[in-house]
Amino acid sequence: MSFLSRLLGTAPDPREEVRPLWHRVVELARDPAYYSECGVADSVAGRFDLITAVLSVVMVRVEASDLRAESALLAELFVEDMDGQLREFGVNDVVVGKRVGKLMSVLGGRLGAYRGALNAGDPERLTAAVSRNVTFAEGADEAASAAAVADRLLKLSQRLARFSDAEMLKASAIW
Repeated sequence: MSFLSRLLGTAPDPREEVRPLWHRVVELARDPAYYSECGVADSVAGRFDLITAVLSVVMVRVEASDLRAESALLAELFVEDMDGQLREFGVNDVVVGKRVGKLMSVLGGRLGAYRGALNAGDPERLTAAVSRNVTFAEGADEAASAAAVADRLLKLSQRLARFSDAEMLKASAIW
């Protein structure tokens, strides 16, 4: 894409190809079972934690294929969404950039924490990572909750491995 095309907005946004995948990530992270059955806190922090966890699972799958560039586009959509959320919460323009930078750093750290466990298919390592990175509801059995979330994330990872790259980009409800 040329500089002029980007500047004038005449070229299609490359993120549009992965936007359905981003919407599916958010949909999966909002699954009520995470909150009712797994004990994740139904709060801004808990929802953010699940979005980063599910996004990490999807990004690990995408990175393992010919879709490596799409992983960066997913991260851009994450930033776009978080920017909008922060503004909706009333965070002023001066601070939004810093906060988004911090959120990207959090995503990178969590992706690193989850990647090794997911690639190894190691439920214990994944449970430990979930335990460190997910906010659970007050009174929840954190060990059992972390194991339940890790189990769901590992099953999602295994399901995603069965789909072609084209099916991944479609992000159909079948997965």
